[in-house]
Amino acid sequence: MKYPLRLLAVALAMLWVAPVLAADPIYPPGSRLGLVPLVGLSPAKSFLGFETEDHRVKVLIAELPAAAYREVETTFKAHPNGVNGIKSETVKTGAGPAYYTAETVRDGANSVRRYSMILSGGSFSGFVAVEVPENAGKIYTDDAVRAMFASIGIRQEVPPDEQLATLPFKVTERGGFKAVRTLAPGAAVMLTDSSEIMDIEKAPFVVLGLVGSVPDKPDDRARYAEQAARQIPGLREARITMSEPIRIDSTPGFETRIDAVSGKDATPVTVVQWLRFGGGGGAIRVIGSAPRDQWSEAFPRFRSVRDGVQPR
Repeated sequence: MKYPLRLLAVALAMLWVAPVLAADPIYPPGSRLGLVPLVGLSPAKSFLGFETEDHRVKVLIAELPAAAYREVETTFKAHPNGVNGIKSETVKTGAGPAYYTAETVRDGANSVRRYSMILSGGSFSGFVAVEVPENAGKIYTDDAVRAMFASIGIRQEVPPDEQLATLPFKVTERGGFKAVRTLAPGAAVMLTDSSEIMDIEKAPFVVLGLVGSVPDKPDDRARYAEQAARQIPGLREARITMSEPIRIDSTPGFETRIDAVSGKDATPVTVVQWLRFGGGGGAIRVIGSAPRDQWSEAFPRFRSVRDGVQPR
């Protein structure tokens, strides 16, 4: 039996979209946002998301502040016909309604189709950016990308071990902290007693991360440690109470302590920063903060976390 070409095209489109809508979202390591990637897309190695084997089609996934979605929603509702010639579209997802845009731009001599999608994740905004070069447009069509957007899912909690596994160093001791919150995928995490981030300064917490381009000379390291400590976000009326070189697991390090106030209620806090210097010109950075009246109980927990951080 012969079928009209139009009917065959519709059938092929249904075969393309149906698996997307039926499958479960895939979550990149450490991410609360996931989706069902289209055929030919695999987890990316150099960024959070998916890409084709030739790295030309990319799907970037990111988490933005919760206010980002509200700002976009307000803008698009105020300008239903679009902004700067770009009109927004809406799509229903398993995580709620999402806004997205599509535009064609020039990348040198080539034409590229770019898509941007945002939705509310409650405490954060989920953002997805897709880039499709012109020669892949017959496969990764507007309808196919829209179907991928519709497959988006959100998980409110990411297993702590999964979050820690994305870091460039090992964390073998958590100091009794129950919750892990990724601050920068693959770069920094926070250990707390609660997954809530409101009024975080009112309870002990630890931030673990990696810094690069640190000085080699001891005198320069002293200045660097103090400068880095003074730039810790959220501290006001900060005063360094001590700053000295130490050894951390037989490697050179630096410990700096600060008294300050933090948060809308000006909570008095004591903060410790440890820098563990290593090869390659970088350092592991551990920051512990606690309300001043909880410092004596919190400090041993901070130190156990510090001693459990090891290079991979």
